[in-house]
Order: sequence, then structure tokens, then C-alpha cells
Amino acid sequence: MSSGFAGGIIMKLLSRQGNHWLSSLPDWQRFALALLACAGTTLIATPLLAYLDLANIVMLFLLTVLLVAVSLGLAPALLAAFASVAMFDFFFVPPRFSFEVHNAQYLVTFVVMLAVAIITGQLTAGLRRQADDSDTEAQRSRALYEMARELSGVLMVEQVAEITRNFLRRVLNADAIILLPDSNGRLLPCSGQDVARLQIEPRLAIMAFDGGAPVECPQLANSGYAVLYLPMRSPMRVRGVIAVAPIDALAEPLLDERERLETMASLAAIAVERIHYVDVAQHTQVQVVSERLRSSILSAISHDLRTPLTALVGLADSLTLSKPALSEIAQETAGAIRDQAERLAGLVGNLLDMARLHAGDINLQKEWQPIEEVIGASIKLLGRGLAEHPVKVTLASDLPLVEFDAVLIERVFCNLLENSAKYSPPNTSIGIDVQARDGRLEVAVTDSGQGFASQGGKDKALFEMFVRGEAESARPGVGLGLAICSAIIEAHAGTIAASNRPQGGACVSFTLPLGEPPLIEEEVLPLADERVP
Repeated sequence: MSSGFAGGIIMKLLSRQGNHWLSSLPDWQRFALALLACAGTTLIATPLLAYLDLANIVMLFLLTVLLVAVSLGLAPALLAAFASVAMFDFFFVPPRFSFEVHNAQYLVTFVVMLAVAIITGQLTAGLRRQADDSDTEAQRSRALYEMARELSGVLMVEQVAEITRNFLRRVLNADAIILLPDSNGRLLPCSGQDVARLQIEPRLAIMAFDGGAPVECPQLANSGYAVLYLPMRSPMRVRGVIAVAPIDALAEPLLDERERLETMASLAAIAVERIHYVDVAQHTQVQVVSERLRSSILSAISHDLRTPLTALVGLADSLTLSKPALSEIAQETAGAIRDQAERLAGLVGNLLDMARLHAGDINLQKEWQPIEEVIGASIKLLGRGLAEHPVKVTLASDLPLVEFDAVLIERVFCNLLENSAKYSPPNTSIGIDVQARDGRLEVAVTDSGQGFASQGGKDKALFEMFVRGEAESARPGVGLGLAICSAIIEAHAGTIAASNRPQGGACVSFTLPLGEPPLIEEEVLPLADERVP
């Protein structure tokens, strides 16, 4: 119990914050304090010599060595051990005030006293170092926890960079710059950082980012460059790199904390990833709300316009069929009114279809049927619109039945053929090629026009609402045809794409899944002699 009690007292002494300022003093001051402690013990023990045995005086000196080790460290404790033996010999061992020793037993006392003092000093100093290390570790762990708590509430990447810098400066006496990839994959410092205070070696940063592992270069410590590049590994991917440099140009203490630094980089990466997904979620929510509002407005306006437009088309037809017949100029005017009203009614119909498709209000009426019937119906429906553009249909010989909504797929063909006729020179043909390959039906509609102006036709924006393939075109249209086609094909679990042909002209192709068509049993006719007369 006595040893446990003594150990508890020592640990309490080691844990006192007041001892820290003593161990941080310069060496000469700590050595001077050790000698003063021995001298003080001598002054205290001198008047007690008449009451205490020399063995008890030795205990006082050993206690002094212990206190010196606790307060000042190992080196002052070793000095105190030798000084205690010398002062005990000079002031207390007969003959006093002399280093002469008449009794050889005191030599054993000196050796044992010195050995015990040295061992005690070393053990106590070791405990002191462990206590200091534990205290430092606790402080740094607490600082890392505080950093994680602060990062949990950040809303901008700049805040992540500032919190990371503050942690490194406060805990590890280091500085850092966070590098994040831009849209082109280049690592650039995030905004709000003073990049002039720290030099970056781009190749080392790229190595850390691409490899996902820290890169060290302690040779750059004295040149103002970062010595450690930490990848910001998040659960999804590497989000960036943290370039770290020691403020005091000593790289070894910083590199010894590599595990802690990697933990810090992971916390920063998770915060950056969370900010990214929050931005994506907010942007998506705004898009959804905007699209819903736009669809609602389009649907309301289209419904309000449909009735008067239908009446206008009917009135224009009535004028052309009225008796007695109108004059030639009046007939042309009435025909022009009817054509424009029909075109406007078609635009309103497109708006209604787009609104219903985006709202998901259309139920597909799928049936197994041949695709060529829908192609023929679409060409016949357009009628006059294809008068100057003959349509050449090329069908593979082994086309199976396909399950689709005939009305909607017919609308797709009508929109694509109408676009081809609108943007092709007069008296040029339009091609429709159909073939089955790799479990899908592939359909391509081609023309001989100028093609798509946007990135050679490979821009997905062509299939968005109100986007046209030819910017500022004088041709009528609002940019809904391809958007409707895309929505219908996607509803059928197909794909659609647009491109420019090498020989000139545009090509819009789409695919439909083939599936497993039902088996059709051939009807067996009875033989002539088996027929009932």
C-alpha cells in the first residue's frame, strides 16, 4: 500500500500544471535550481543533525533528487544526485567539512546513495515524460474532436480550409493549403486562402491525389515548400489534397504526427463531400420545383389556348368552304389563317404533351406490333409536310414484333420527320433505317440538311425543353420536338441520340428493347377432302 500511495503522490506531482513552466526553463537555470535545492536541503538538515541519524539525512537528499526529477527533468536530477552525495559527505559525514572518510562503511553509503538517487531520478523523469506525452496526446485528441465538431456545421469549403489551418497552427505548429480539383481536374487552392505564405510542388500534390496516399518530402522544409501532401480521402473518392509545412522549418516532429494528420485530412474530406452533396441536393430541389412550376404554367396556358385555336381552325375552314365562294385573295387569306392556326394548335399540343410527360400522367398502352405499320402511319399523317421530301424506308428482313405504345411512337416519328423536312433543302430525301441488334430495335432518321450546330449534334442539351439545334433560326418552332421524343423513348426504357452525318446532314437515332414477343401459332387449314361439303 505504501508503494501505491507513493506512486499516487508522484502522479499528482507530475500532473500539476505548475511544474510545466519549470521544465521549460533554459538548461542553465534548471541546473542552478537543482543545486539550490541541494543547498537548501543541506541548510534544513544541518540543525536537525543532532536529532536525526545519518540514514534519515540521506532520505532527505533522496527526496530532494526525487522532487528535482519531477520538476526539472532527468539531467538536473542526475546533477542533484552527485551534488547530494558530495554535500552529504562534506557537511554530515565525520570528519565534517572535509571530503575525507575515516570509516570505509560510508563509501558503501555513498555508492548506494548515488545509485538510488540516479535510479530514482531516471524513473521519476521517465514518469514525467510519460505524463507530459499523455497530456500532449490528450490535448491534441481534444483539439481533433473540436475540429470534427466545428466541421460538422460548416456550409462552405472556405470554412473547412480555415478550421484546418487553425488546428494545424494551434496543435502542430504547422501551416497548410487545401487544393481542390476544378472542372478540368486541375488542383487549385480553394478561394479565401493566402497562397503566398506557402509554396506548393504541383507534381507531389498530383501524386498524392492520383495515388490516394500521403507523399513526404522533408528535404523541402527549409525552402518554404510544403513537406507533406495528404490526400483528402472521403467515402466516395479523393476530394483534394492538403499541403502541410512546418512553421519552424523542422519537418521531423511534423512527420511523426502523420497518423493524426491523416485523420485530420479525412475529417476535412468528409466535410467537403458533405458540402458537395448539400449543394447538389439544393440544386436538384430548385430544378424540380422550377420544372414543376414550368409544367403547371404550360399546362394551364395550353388548355386555355386549345379551345379558341380549335374554333379558329374551324372558322378558317368554313371560310374556304363558304357559298358563294370567296375571291381568290380571300381564299388564300383564309387558307393562310387555317395553316397558321393549325401550326399554333400543333405547338399547343406539344406543350400539353410535354407537360403530361413531365408530370408522369401518361400510361403506356403497350402492344406487340410491327414497327413498319407505325412508320407508314406517320408518313401518311404528315401528308403535305413531306411533299417535297420523299421518305426512303429501309427495313431489315428479320424484324420481330416490338412492344410499344403505337400512338406515342407515332408521335416520335412525326416529330423527327417534321424536323428533317423543316431543316432540309427542298427535293431532298429523308431516310429511315430500322434493324434489330443486341436485343434492341435500332431506328435512325437521317436527312441532307445542315446538321446540328451544337457540338456536332452530340450535346445532350438538344433534348431539353426549348432548345433548338439551330440557334436563332428563322424557321418556326419553339424547341419541344426532340424533348417530347426523348421523354417518350425514355418512358419505353429506350435511348435516343443525335449526331451529324459525315457526308452532311443530321441523324437522330433511338432504340427500343425487343423483349420476348409472344408465340403466334400458325393456323392449320383442313385439306380439301376433309372439308365439310
